[in-house]
Amino acid sequence: MARRGALGHPAVMSWTVRRAGAADAEEIARINVASWRHAYRGIVPDAVLDRMLPESRVPGWRRWLALPAPAAVFVAVDATGRIGAYCGVDAVREEGDRHADLPTGELCAIYVDPPNLGTGAGRAVHDAGVWHLAEQGFRYAVLWVLEANTSARRFYRSRGWRADGGSKQYEAGEAQLPEVRYARFLPATRSRYASSV
Repeated sequence: MARRGALGHPAVMSWTVRRAGAADAEEIARINVASWRHAYRGIVPDAVLDRMLPESRVPGWRRWLALPAPAAVFVAVDATGRIGAYCGVDAVREEGDRHADLPTGELCAIYVDPPNLGTGAGRAVHDAGVWHLAEQGFRYAVLWVLEANTSARRFYRSRGWRADGGSKQYEAGEAQLPEVRYARFLPATRSRYASSV
């Protein structure tokens, strides 16, 4: 449980960010489902959220955690080693999201265990993921977010992302939910991957 600061708000905590490994798959899957149920209740149909099971997501996470670079998943852990948030990044997945001139990466997923919202865990993994993309040689990155997820959109804007006009529909059960694309430039570092993409 996150500590509480003044006025009952979560206290900013000290997080250590590390690369996730296969042993983290079950906890990442648990956070994924808890986060969806917390963030998307009232946006995604209840029936979709209520039938999500962490154990059904573990095999997919194990596959993702085994992918080679530039794919990476980062976790923020507290002093006890408990994961508070995770972030997954990779080369851009859809050709239509690729920048015309710049190597493009993607922030594919970022979720915070609900009790740790506001503690800095999300910011820590976000920044590690973005820095990883830059280190891999990407100069531009995109992400997709549900249009109705105003708190996530506010967070992305605070970290330098801007809506770029891209939009599509996300299918959640029988519902079609609008998503918007955000993008940002990345700092130049030593390229290890993207120059060949």
